[in-house]
Formats: sequence, C-alpha cells, structure tokens
Amino acid sequence: MIMPRGQPLLLPVNPVFIAASLAVGLALNMLPLGRVVWTPDLLMLLLVFWSVHQPLRIGMGTAFALGLCMDVQQSALLGQHALSYAVLAFGAIAIHRRLLWFSVPSQALQVLPLFLIAHSIELLVRVASGGIFPGLWVFVAPVLEALLWPLASWVLLAPQRRPPDRDQNRPL
Repeated sequence: MIMPRGQPLLLPVNPVFIAASLAVGLALNMLPLGRVVWTPDLLMLLLVFWSVHQPLRIGMGTAFALGLCMDVQQSALLGQHALSYAVLAFGAIAIHRRLLWFSVPSQALQVLPLFLIAHSIELLVRVASGGIFPGLWVFVAPVLEALLWPLASWVLLAPQRRPPDRDQNRPL
C-alpha cells in the first residue's frame, strides 16, 4: 500500500500486543463501576482500531467472541453485544482502506457513525427483548468513544513507530 505523504513507516505490530490490549479493554469494561449509560465502551474502541489497522488479524469472529464475553459478564441477552461488535468490526473492515488516508481527527469523525450504529443495535435488541429505554444519554457514549479515538491511535501506534534513523546512507 502506498503511504500518504508525511506519514512515517511503522514497524510490524506484535500479535501479543494486540491480544494484550484487547484483554485490557475487556477487563476495563468488566470493572464494576456502576455502569451508567453514557460510559464509553473501551472494548468497542479497541475493536474498531485493530479492525482498521490489522483487518487480517482482528475481524468479526474475534469481535463476536468478545461480545459473548461481555454478554455473559453483564448478564445481558446472549448475543446483544456479540451482534453489535460483529457489525462494528464488519463496518470497520469495510472502511479501513479509506479511513487510513485521513488525519487522526478526521478519522474520529469517520468512525463516529460506526459507534452510533453499534450502540443503536444494542439498544434495539435490549428494547425488543422487553428492556426499558435508558434515555437519550445512551447516545453520549459514541461521541465520547470518537473523542477517545486520537488518544487510542497515539497510544496503540506508539510501539510501532520507528525511532529517528541517524544513518545518512540508509534510505529507510
């Protein structure tokens, strides 16, 4: 793939780092913080990030499995998070080539609809199964997730950035 101008070359990502970041995201989502409806879903943010940057390693199967873990942990309707995470991963993989050409703040605007769709799917499944409507505060979470996108990009791409090379005879 041809890199956009001004972007540095990145080292290959370590698969252990991907798995560790997803495990940390799952653990943070499982913390008993008195889950309020506007709390951002950090696992959702990580799934979109890795589906965009590593679509061959993190896909719909991983998203579905992590969604089932969230369903079991939250005692939610089995498949509620799994469905929304799988749709989210599909959407992220569908736009990943186009998304990488934008700057990081522009990427945050591009992934905002993905987060809105995923939260809407969770809400529709919850309401269709007899749950109560939690209010419009549920749509604050996708906005917070989009605002966290630049921070997540900076933190998760940090291990892949090359240090400045001082050798003048080496082209890369």
